[in-house]
Amino acid sequence: KNPFKPVGESLLIFSKHNKYIITRQLVLGLLSVLDHLSGEPFQEYMNSMYFDRFLQWKWLERQPVTKNTFRQYRVLGKGGFGEVCACQVRATGKMYACKRLEKKRIKKRKGESMALNEKQILEKVNSQFVVNLAYAYETKDALCLVLTIMNGGDLKFHIYNMGNPGFEEERALFYAAEILCGLEDLHRENTVYRDLKPENILLDDYGHIRISDLGLAVKIPEGESIRGRVGTVGYMAPEVLNNQRYTLSPDYWGLGCLIYEMIAGQSPFRGRKEKVKREEVDRRVLETEEVYSHKFSEEAKSICKMPAEASSNQAHLLMG
Repeated sequence: KNPFKPVGESLLIFSKHNKYIITRQLVLGLLSVLDHLSGEPFQEYMNSMYFDRFLQWKWLERQPVTKNTFRQYRVLGKGGFGEVCACQVRATGKMYACKRLEKKRIKKRKGESMALNEKQILEKVNSQFVVNLAYAYETKDALCLVLTIMNGGDLKFHIYNMGNPGFEEERALFYAAEILCGLEDLHRENTVYRDLKPENILLDDYGHIRISDLGLAVKIPEGESIRGRVGTVGYMAPEVLNNQRYTLSPDYWGLGCLIYEMIAGQSPFRGRKEKVKREEVDRRVLETEEVYSHKFSEEAKSICKMPAEASSNQAHLLMG
């Protein structure tokens, strides 16, 4: 499809999300500026320290990324396939989080496709509300994903370890809005996240959030639906538990559960520190209604129910 379309003496240019009108006068002005800059100013630049620095950066860009590219620091957390540690790029001093996926653990748990899938999705998603992939490399023992560093802890810590469990409504809805922005960026790439829970929402130094751990995320082929009973107990949508087909609906359900937990200070289907078998939690998800305490205003109740209703409606549409 041709992105250029003549409109009188102007040119209409289409991009992915916007369109721009370029006039003849603007083009002539740009050519004049380009002609001027390509002369004496450019020669001065080539003889300056700035050009030397530019060449140094271009040289660095061409160097292969290895473990020696970084300084490794303390462990930030541990996961199913390995640990996450702070790291620093030697050349720039910039800090990141290095997620090490140990090859032995990946092979033992048959997680090869999951590890590759996470890397491929991170490469395509560019969002200020999802952790970004800056570098990727491998060692003899591990696959390493170098990601946005988040120093503010996870949402679970803030819900349960900062005074009384739960947040005021305003704070909960602020986080919910940012989480929704992250989900929308994933959904724009036809990717369903499928593992929304407090542990996977990380905070930065300024109190903003990013969605992390995309190991269970999957890209849905255009115009199709998928099935798969994956996720975390207590956060999986009914259509996931019933092994029905779905598209993006599990994320809406998970968001509703997360909003509830941020306000109530406990999961909607399991009391805090309550020991319940997985089967019982799944039964509650499928058969019981969540209970709203005095902490919920009518508006908050409505907001909690909206994502679950969206999930239910989408599941019914796919079932015909």
